[in-house]
Amino acid sequence: MGRVIAMWSGPRNISTAMMRAWENRADTTVWDEPLYACYLDQTGLSHPGRDHVLQAHAHEIPYEAVATRLVQAPDSPVVYQKHMAHHLLPGMDRAWMDDATVTHAFLLRDPREMILSLHARYPEMGLADTGMPQQVEIFQRCREAGETPPVVVARDVLENPRGTLASLCDVLQLDFDEAMLSWPSGSRDSDGAWADFWYDSVRASTGFETWRPREGELPTHLVEVHEECQALYDQLHVHRIVA
Repeated sequence: MGRVIAMWSGPRNISTAMMRAWENRADTTVWDEPLYACYLDQTGLSHPGRDHVLQAHAHEIPYEAVATRLVQAPDSPVVYQKHMAHHLLPGMDRAWMDDATVTHAFLLRDPREMILSLHARYPEMGLADTGMPQQVEIFQRCREAGETPPVVVARDVLENPRGTLASLCDVLQLDFDEAMLSWPSGSRDSDGAWADFWYDSVRASTGFETWRPREGELPTHLVEVHEECQALYDQLHVHRIVA
Protein backbone atom coordinates (compact mmCIF):
# COMPACT_ATOMS: atom_id res chain seq x y z
CA MET A 1 0.00 0.00 0.00
CA GLY A 2 1.20 3.48 -0.79
CA ARG A 3 1.89 6.32 1.55
CA VAL A 4 -1.19 8.56 1.86
CA ILE A 5 -0.80 12.35 2.07
CA ALA A 6 -4.11 13.99 3.05
CA MET A 7 -3.70 17.66 2.16
CA TRP A 8 -6.40 19.79 3.79
CA SER A 9 -7.06 23.07 2.04
CA GLY A 10 -9.75 25.67 1.66
CA PRO A 11 -11.07 26.78 -1.74
CA ARG A 12 -9.05 29.12 -3.95
CA ASN A 13 -5.82 28.21 -2.11
CA ILE A 14 -3.77 27.01 -5.16
CA SER A 15 -4.89 23.54 -4.09
CA THR A 16 -5.34 22.33 -7.68
CA ALA A 17 -1.92 23.61 -8.71
CA MET A 18 -0.48 21.72 -5.74
CA MET A 19 -2.30 18.61 -6.92
CA ARG A 20 -0.75 19.08 -10.37
CA ALA A 21 2.70 19.35 -8.78
CA TRP A 22 2.26 16.11 -6.86
CA GLU A 23 0.71 14.26 -9.78
CA ASN A 24 3.74 15.15 -11.89
CA ARG A 25 5.92 13.05 -9.61
CA ALA A 26 6.70 9.62 -11.02
CA ASP A 27 5.88 7.95 -7.69
CA THR A 28 2.53 9.64 -6.99
CA THR A 29 -1.13 9.21 -7.86
CA VAL A 30 -3.73 11.78 -6.82
CA TRP A 31 -7.38 11.81 -5.75
CA ASP A 32 -9.23 15.05 -6.43
CA GLU A 33 -11.61 16.14 -3.61
CA PRO A 34 -12.77 12.71 -2.46
CA LEU A 35 -15.58 14.07 -0.28
CA TYR A 36 -17.12 16.62 -2.67
CA ALA A 37 -19.96 14.49 -4.04
CA CYS A 38 -20.91 13.35 -0.56
CA TYR A 39 -20.77 16.94 0.69
CA LEU A 40 -23.04 18.19 -2.10
CA ASP A 41 -25.48 15.35 -1.54
CA GLN A 42 -25.69 15.84 2.23
CA THR A 43 -25.88 19.64 2.23
CA GLY A 44 -28.10 20.11 -0.80
CA LEU A 45 -26.06 23.17 -1.77
CA SER A 46 -26.45 24.53 -5.28
CA HIS A 47 -22.82 24.69 -6.37
CA PRO A 48 -21.90 25.22 -10.04
CA GLY A 49 -22.45 21.97 -11.93
CA ARG A 50 -24.09 20.24 -8.96
CA ASP A 51 -26.19 17.77 -10.96
CA HIS A 52 -23.31 16.94 -13.29
CA VAL A 53 -20.98 16.31 -10.35
CA LEU A 54 -23.42 14.08 -8.50
CA GLN A 55 -24.10 12.02 -11.60
CA ALA A 56 -20.43 11.62 -12.51
CA HIS A 57 -19.39 10.84 -8.93
CA ALA A 58 -22.36 8.77 -7.79
CA HIS A 59 -19.92 6.15 -6.47
CA GLU A 60 -18.49 8.77 -4.08
CA ILE A 61 -21.80 9.83 -2.53
CA PRO A 62 -21.90 7.18 0.25
CA TYR A 63 -19.48 8.51 2.86
CA GLU A 64 -18.70 5.16 4.46
CA ALA A 65 -17.57 3.74 1.12
CA VAL A 66 -15.34 6.75 0.44
CA ALA A 67 -13.85 6.65 3.95
CA THR A 68 -12.91 3.00 3.41
CA ARG A 69 -11.21 3.83 0.13
CA LEU A 70 -9.29 6.73 1.67
CA VAL A 71 -7.12 4.25 3.56
CA GLN A 72 -7.06 1.60 0.85
CA ALA A 73 -4.61 3.33 -1.42
CA PRO A 74 -3.72 2.05 -4.88
CA ASP A 75 -0.44 0.26 -5.36
CA SER A 76 1.54 3.48 -5.61
CA PRO A 77 4.40 4.69 -3.40
CA VAL A 78 2.60 7.98 -2.69
CA VAL A 79 -1.11 8.79 -2.86
CA TYR A 80 -1.94 12.50 -2.63
CA GLN A 81 -5.49 13.31 -1.58
CA LYS A 82 -6.59 16.88 -2.31
CA HIS A 83 -9.19 17.59 0.37
CA MET A 84 -11.38 20.65 0.85
CA ALA A 85 -11.65 20.90 4.63
CA HIS A 86 -15.24 22.14 4.57
CA HIS A 87 -16.31 18.95 2.81
CA LEU A 88 -15.73 17.09 6.10
CA LEU A 89 -19.13 17.64 7.69
CA PRO A 90 -19.76 17.39 11.46
CA GLY A 91 -21.63 14.08 11.25
CA MET A 92 -18.96 12.29 9.23
CA ASP A 93 -17.02 9.61 11.10
CA ARG A 94 -13.39 10.65 11.35
CA ALA A 95 -11.93 7.28 12.35
CA TRP A 96 -10.20 6.83 8.98
CA MET A 97 -8.09 9.90 9.70
CA ASP A 98 -6.27 8.00 12.44
CA ASP A 99 -5.09 5.23 10.10
CA ALA A 100 -1.35 4.67 10.26
CA THR A 101 -0.98 5.05 6.49
CA VAL A 102 -2.33 8.63 6.50
CA THR A 103 -0.16 11.72 6.98
CA HIS A 104 -2.07 14.99 7.24
CA ALA A 105 -0.85 18.33 5.91
CA PHE A 106 -2.40 21.77 5.48
CA LEU A 107 -2.45 24.42 2.76
CA LEU A 108 -3.41 27.99 3.72
CA ARG A 109 -3.96 31.26 1.90
CA ASP A 110 -4.19 34.78 3.27
CA PRO A 111 -7.87 35.06 4.32
CA ARG A 112 -8.54 38.35 2.55
CA GLU A 113 -7.21 37.06 -0.76
CA MET A 114 -9.01 33.75 -0.39
CA ILE A 115 -12.36 35.41 0.43
CA LEU A 116 -12.12 37.83 -2.49
CA SER A 117 -11.34 34.98 -4.88
CA LEU A 118 -14.06 32.69 -3.53
CA HIS A 119 -16.70 35.43 -3.43
CA ALA A 120 -16.07 36.16 -7.11
CA ARG A 121 -16.94 32.53 -7.96
CA TYR A 122 -19.48 31.80 -5.21
CA PRO A 123 -21.23 34.95 -3.96
CA GLU A 124 -23.34 32.97 -1.46
CA MET A 125 -20.24 32.05 0.55
CA GLY A 126 -20.09 32.22 4.34
CA LEU A 127 -17.56 31.33 7.00
CA ALA A 128 -18.04 27.57 6.70
CA ASP A 129 -17.31 27.74 2.95
CA THR A 130 -13.79 29.06 3.59
CA GLY A 131 -12.72 25.80 5.22
CA MET A 132 -10.85 27.68 7.96
CA PRO A 133 -12.93 26.43 10.94
CA GLN A 134 -12.62 22.88 9.67
CA GLN A 135 -8.87 23.18 9.04
CA VAL A 136 -8.36 24.26 12.65
CA GLU A 137 -10.54 21.42 13.93
CA ILE A 138 -8.62 18.81 11.90
CA PHE A 139 -5.26 20.31 12.89
CA GLN A 140 -6.19 20.23 16.57
CA ARG A 141 -7.31 16.63 16.22
CA CYS A 142 -3.86 15.76 14.85
CA ARG A 143 -2.16 17.63 17.69
CA GLU A 144 -4.26 15.77 20.27
CA ALA A 145 -3.09 12.52 18.67
CA GLY A 146 0.52 13.60 19.21
CA GLU A 147 1.35 14.89 15.73
CA THR A 148 2.01 18.42 14.48
CA PRO A 149 1.22 18.31 10.75
CA PRO A 150 3.13 20.45 8.25
CA VAL A 151 1.46 23.70 7.22
CA VAL A 152 2.33 25.43 3.95
CA VAL A 153 1.15 28.87 2.85
CA ALA A 154 0.16 29.56 -0.75
CA ARG A 155 2.22 32.74 -0.99
CA ASP A 156 5.36 30.90 0.16
CA VAL A 157 4.80 28.28 -2.54
CA LEU A 158 4.29 30.90 -5.26
CA GLU A 159 7.27 33.01 -4.21
CA ASN A 160 9.64 30.05 -3.79
CA PRO A 161 8.18 26.84 -5.22
CA ARG A 162 11.37 24.81 -5.13
CA GLY A 163 12.37 25.79 -1.62
CA THR A 164 8.93 25.48 -0.07
CA LEU A 165 8.08 22.16 -1.72
CA ALA A 166 11.50 20.78 -0.86
CA SER A 167 10.93 21.72 2.78
CA LEU A 168 7.48 20.12 2.71
CA CYS A 169 8.89 16.91 1.22
CA ASP A 170 11.61 16.90 3.87
CA VAL A 171 9.06 17.12 6.68
CA LEU A 172 7.05 14.36 5.02
CA GLN A 173 10.22 12.27 4.73
CA LEU A 174 10.00 12.12 0.96
CA ASP A 175 12.58 13.04 -1.66
CA PHE A 176 11.88 16.28 -3.47
CA ASP A 177 11.31 15.83 -7.20
CA GLU A 178 12.10 18.64 -9.65
CA ALA A 179 9.12 17.45 -11.70
CA MET A 180 6.88 19.09 -9.09
CA LEU A 181 7.79 22.54 -10.42
CA SER A 182 6.16 22.27 -13.87
CA TRP A 183 3.56 20.21 -15.68
CA PRO A 184 1.85 20.01 -19.09
CA SER A 185 -1.15 22.27 -19.56
CA GLY A 186 -4.62 20.83 -20.05
CA SER A 187 -7.06 18.59 -18.25
CA ARG A 188 -6.33 15.31 -16.45
CA ASP A 189 -8.22 12.05 -16.14
CA SER A 190 -7.84 12.54 -12.39
CA ASP A 191 -9.72 15.87 -12.43
CA GLY A 192 -13.14 15.79 -10.79
CA ALA A 193 -16.27 16.50 -12.82
CA TRP A 194 -16.27 20.01 -11.29
CA ALA A 195 -13.12 20.91 -13.20
CA ASP A 196 -15.09 22.51 -16.05
CA PHE A 197 -16.51 25.01 -13.55
CA TRP A 198 -13.43 25.75 -11.42
CA TYR A 199 -10.16 24.73 -13.13
CA ASP A 200 -9.87 27.10 -16.09
CA SER A 201 -6.73 28.83 -14.76
CA VAL A 202 -4.99 25.63 -13.72
CA ARG A 203 -5.74 23.93 -17.03
CA ALA A 204 -3.98 26.80 -18.80
CA SER A 205 -0.97 26.67 -16.47
CA THR A 206 2.35 24.88 -16.80
CA GLY A 207 3.66 25.71 -13.34
CA PHE A 208 3.08 27.87 -10.30
CA GLU A 209 2.23 31.48 -11.09
CA THR A 210 4.20 34.39 -9.65
CA TRP A 211 2.50 35.69 -6.50
CA ARG A 212 0.56 38.90 -6.97
CA PRO A 213 -1.63 40.62 -4.35
CA ARG A 214 -5.35 40.28 -4.88
CA GLU A 215 -6.95 43.63 -5.67
CA GLY A 216 -10.36 44.73 -4.42
CA GLU A 217 -12.31 45.58 -1.29
CA LEU A 218 -14.11 43.09 0.90
CA PRO A 219 -17.90 43.26 0.59
CA THR A 220 -19.35 44.74 3.76
CA HIS A 221 -21.19 41.58 4.72
CA LEU A 222 -17.92 39.60 4.59
CA VAL A 223 -15.88 41.87 6.88
CA GLU A 224 -16.88 39.84 9.94
CA VAL A 225 -16.19 36.59 8.07
CA HIS A 226 -12.71 37.90 7.30
CA GLU A 227 -12.07 38.76 10.95
CA GLU A 228 -13.09 35.27 12.05
CA CYS A 229 -11.00 33.68 9.30
CA GLN A 230 -7.97 35.76 10.22
CA ALA A 231 -8.10 34.60 13.84
CA LEU A 232 -8.30 30.96 12.72
CA TYR A 233 -5.59 31.45 10.09
CA ASP A 234 -3.24 32.91 12.69
CA GLN A 235 -3.59 29.75 14.81
CA LEU A 236 -2.26 27.63 11.95
CA HIS A 237 0.15 30.13 10.41
CA VAL A 238 2.50 29.94 13.40
CA HIS A 239 3.19 26.31 12.41
CA ARG A 240 4.03 27.05 8.78
CA ILE A 241 7.15 25.57 7.28
CA VAL A 242 9.44 27.76 5.23
CA ALA A 243 12.20 27.14 2.72
